[in-house]
Amino acid sequence: MEDNTKLIETLVERAAEYGKTSYELAKLKALDKTSEVVSSVVPGIIVFVFVASFVLFLSFGLAFWLGDILGSVAYGFFAVAALYGVKAIVIYFFMPKLKKRICNCIIKQVLK
Repeated sequence: MEDNTKLIETLVERAAEYGKTSYELAKLKALDKTSEVVSSVVPGIIVFVFVASFVLFLSFGLAFWLGDILGSVAYGFFAVAALYGVKAIVIYFFMPKLKKRICNCIIKQVLK
């Protein structure tokens, strides 16, 4: 009987160790995936900031240049705004495809 008790105690101890090890492994896997996703997102954000700055200054330059051509700076800004409006409408119609691609990209990164 004493032999059975020791066997059960050993089994319980091993099960507890297995549970702790599995928990630690799950934490490490989650940390790994999180670090992969963040490390791929941060450079994208940095590039986005530089591209946004470039587009902003390019837009101002285009607006002033078109303003000189059209005879009024306001007309130049209206023309650039119209270009962005058309661009926004086109993007709106392609948004479901774009959203699907972004979701697939994130899922691929997480399941990698």
